[in-house]
Amino acid sequence: MHSVMERIGRRLVLALAVACCGQALAAPPLEPLKVRLDWTPWGVQAAFHLAQHKGWYRQAGLDVALEDGNGSVTTVQIVGGGDSFDVGHAALASMMIARDKGLPVKAVAVFARHSDIGLLVPADSGIEGPAQLKGKKVAYTAGSLEAPFIDAFLARGKLAKGDLELVNVDAAGKASTYAVGRADAAFSTIPFFLPVVSQNRPSKAVRFADFGLDMPSFGLFASEQKLAERRDAIARFASVSARAWEYIYAGHQDEAVQAILAQRPQARLDARVLRGQIDALRDYFGTPAAGQRVGAPVPADWVQAVKTLSSVGLVRADADPAAFYAPGLVQPERYDAMVRP
Repeated sequence: MHSVMERIGRRLVLALAVACCGQALAAPPLEPLKVRLDWTPWGVQAAFHLAQHKGWYRQAGLDVALEDGNGSVTTVQIVGGGDSFDVGHAALASMMIARDKGLPVKAVAVFARHSDIGLLVPADSGIEGPAQLKGKKVAYTAGSLEAPFIDAFLARGKLAKGDLELVNVDAAGKASTYAVGRADAAFSTIPFFLPVVSQNRPSKAVRFADFGLDMPSFGLFASEQKLAERRDAIARFASVSARAWEYIYAGHQDEAVQAILAQRPQARLDARVLRGQIDALRDYFGTPAAGQRVGAPVPADWVQAVKTLSSVGLVRADADPAAFYAPGLVQPERYDAMVRP
């Protein structure tokens, strides 16, 4: 009997040892991270869906939940004013305006460094800038981010609003208004709409950024509270996302399109439009300086952003450009070994 008990005891000890060893070898639990996006799925979100689809966030120790948005302004308000989300993705000009009014938010990563706002014009119109808009019928949306810049843009061509016919159109109907020819041009977010309208009306962009009205466009931001509490997790998310953008623009655009379709099957997205949006966005990323990687905030960009936004009264002229972003979080090189072409 004693011998039997000894054998049972040894087996129990061995089983406990194996269990403990298994626990020691098991991967640490993934850290949850909730992200609010700018809008329903489109090309600007390609890096997030690709990284999610390929498991890169999980390899970086993150369990990322991506939630669609309904506009940059709303995303900024929700992420900056509550505890529901850790990170937001939006047009960073909206974040700057909100911060200048007291919302404690800061940019973490900048992917599209140049303003995505501009003018959609027919490809064969001969319109290269504001000077050619005299007498034209131009659609815009009064409550959008483009509206405050229209006067300044027209002034670059020595025009005023009275020199053309401005038509205020609801944001949801602006693309169709222009695409079917009910307007000669349209102020809008270029990378989103250009591939959409070009299917019916081949078009090109006249960028505000090329007429002295530049500022960072799409990127990541977080509240100061989340940056204090979850800095490392946010840095990992931003770094993996930046590395994913580098991967996409190294010739993997179609792979990114397929990842979006796989991640959002219910959205009934058009693969051609998604590819067009990703391609259109590339010009807005800018050219990194020597030794610089995608995603890290560039101080000179924020100096220009304050100049641009303050020129139309959206932020204070004496605002500190460095106060709008948190440096040092984006390090895509940390994931070079993980993300291989």
